Amino acid sequence: MDPVSDELARLDAQLGRHRSWPRVELGISAVLVAIGVLALLGAIALPWVGSATGWNILISGGQPGVALEVFPRLFATTAVLFGVVVSTAALLSRLWALGWACPLGCGFSVVNGVWAVWSRQTAPAGSIGPGPGLILALIVMVLLTAMWVRIAWTRPGGRAGG
Repeated sequence: MDPVSDELARLDAQLGRHRSWPRVELGISAVLVAIGVLALLGAIALPWVGSATGWNILISGGQPGVALEVFPRLFATTAVLFGVVVSTAALLSRLWALGWACPLGCGFSVVNGVWAVWSRQTAPAGSIGPGPGLILALIVMVLLTAMWVRIAWTRPGGRAGG
């Protein structure tokens, strides 16, 4: 064999190890998840509690003079972390492990979102209830969780030799 063939065989063996990482086949689901991520970003820009947007709650804890519980801020944190950051990373890398991290993290975020809405609805009389952005973000997180569960349950594709 010539040196070029040996080098190509060595390179193919190295790439074969990299290709052996399990990947998810997204298909049209990638577009739906991307739309969900954009909808979540839009929901975070809407008012969550009073005039405080989801970004205000995430960054500063809300608006001055409005006492917020920990639940809206926890939901904002987990929604951005799993609904935006991890979902985007999973879409770009198509790694099966991230495909499983998304439904688990988004499901955890849904629980936090239910707590956030509940905490605003059961606040003392005269308190500000949940805003449209908080409700929309919860709905989007439920849909993202469902989409990622469906994607994660598919057989990983892209395995070399199996």
